[in-house]
Amino acid sequence: MVARPKSRPVALSPAEREQLRRVVRTGSHSAQQVRRARILLELDENDPDRCERGDPVPLQEAVAGRAGVHVDTVVKVARAYAERGGDVEATISRKKRLTPPVEPIVTGEVEARLIALACSAPPAGQARWSLRLLEKHVALLDDIPDLDHSTIGRVLKKRNCVLI
Repeated sequence: MVARPKSRPVALSPAEREQLRRVVRTGSHSAQQVRRARILLELDENDPDRCERGDPVPLQEAVAGRAGVHVDTVVKVARAYAERGGDVEATISRKKRLTPPVEPIVTGEVEARLIALACSAPPAGQARWSLRLLEKHVALLDDIPDLDHSTIGRVLKKRNCVLI
């Protein structure tokens, strides 16, 4: 079988190769990172061990078999390496989200207003604030979104506020 020419060659520097070997050897990385690092090491065209033996870079099917993944995974890792300009760390790491999946309801301003309310004097006829009483008063305020008593308790606990 004749392999077609590589459209996305992987050429690692000695420092990058050593970094990937450390990822594979140490147990402090996710399985996904280890898998991607193994694939990049297998696809490396500058591997000195392979070059001195005169072995060609293995086909993607062979790399997939050695890494224990599907051929599509090898193709995707090679594509990610090419798209990220040969940045090894960006290739093996997970891409961080720019925005959270759900916007947080409790922002810093809401937190500050809630703490100020909890630290204020309780309403007439009450000895102290309770979480349910705070929930009712928050529902009456227009500038704070309606919060559940458990959410209010979490915010106050996070900031070490004690209802006295």
